[in-house]
Amino acid sequence: MKKPILLKRAIFDLVIKSMVPNKVVVVLGPRRVGKTVLIKQITNSLNLPVLILNGEDIDTRKVLEYRSIQNYKNLLAGKKILIIDEAQKIPEVGQILKLMVDEIDGLKILVTGSSAFDLNKYTGEPLTGRKRTIQLFGLSESEWEQTEDIITKKANLKQRLVFGSYPELINLPDVKDKTNYLTELVNAYLLKDILEFENIKNSDKIYDLLRLIAFQVGSEVSNNELGRQLGVSKNTVEKYLDLLSKVFIIHSVGGFSRNLRKEIAKGKKWYFYDNGLRNVLIGNMNPIDLRNDIGALWENYIISERLKFQNYNRLLVYNYFWRTYDQQEIDWVEEREGKLYSYEFKWSSKKTPKPPKAWEKAYPDSSFKVINSDNYHEWL
Repeated sequence: MKKPILLKRAIFDLVIKSMVPNKVVVVLGPRRVGKTVLIKQITNSLNLPVLILNGEDIDTRKVLEYRSIQNYKNLLAGKKILIIDEAQKIPEVGQILKLMVDEIDGLKILVTGSSAFDLNKYTGEPLTGRKRTIQLFGLSESEWEQTEDIITKKANLKQRLVFGSYPELINLPDVKDKTNYLTELVNAYLLKDILEFENIKNSDKIYDLLRLIAFQVGSEVSNNELGRQLGVSKNTVEKYLDLLSKVFIIHSVGGFSRNLRKEIAKGKKWYFYDNGLRNVLIGNMNPIDLRNDIGALWENYIISERLKFQNYNRLLVYNYFWRTYDQQEIDWVEEREGKLYSYEFKWSSKKTPKPPKAWEKAYPDSSFKVINSDNYHEWL
């Protein structure tokens, strides 16, 4: 049997470095992006006694429920490191972790979670000043380099535009297997996290909303219009979008404006963290040569990769799109280090658009660059 391929994750060294005594490292990310595998790799690299617990295990929750210092000292006897996978499943986990890091000298703690609304809600205030949060995504371009050479890179990129970057796909060469995996992922894992939250029962509306977003990737989205199409209120749409973003399925980008009269600042664009999920939702897993949405695929993919780059390199940056009422627009604007950087995304290197005149006039000190399938790697 062929040995599965396991890549070293980009946050591996950062997590190790961040694991210091009497602090909590929180690794957040959607289900199936490799948090459990990362835990195993970290455990194997540490020459220290470790206790690993799973928040989805009933016995684990019962053991931690009795909140006393002596209980936790007994549990951790002889251990220097505590690791809890899926920690958001443990009631009041923040209070539990606070008691441990405050009272058990020298203890290092690493926890993971797949839903930001639960883990942040329960760890936020209790662990103020005691934690460091690190986000884990699907495999990034820098991580794929461990298995790719210059010859296979372009072909594999075309595959990722369709099937995305979930780590387990690397060991599924068959197209049908990849499609089945992603379909199961949507139905059994990602939507499950949302439906468990606040006892939401109407899974059909959530699914339909995701499909509407999937067909409008790269376009401004009106919550009123989404509500009209779904037969729900604008407030319900906003609530669902917030939940979908907190389980790391989609993310939004707002409009950039310095209050110029013609600039649109109130709109939002929504993107998927992973192309494969988007394509499963629209029911199109055809190769890119047989598709008419390569522009949306490329824009969604490259933005997701840029977010990984920004997070893994701990960049302080604000991301936007830019558009005017007379339809001049820029796909991506970054505000960092006191400067503006603007980017246009084109799959083909033959297309070399110039910056809109209104942008050049309003922001003459900004830079402009076209990111295409030939030069994208230097951007990431």
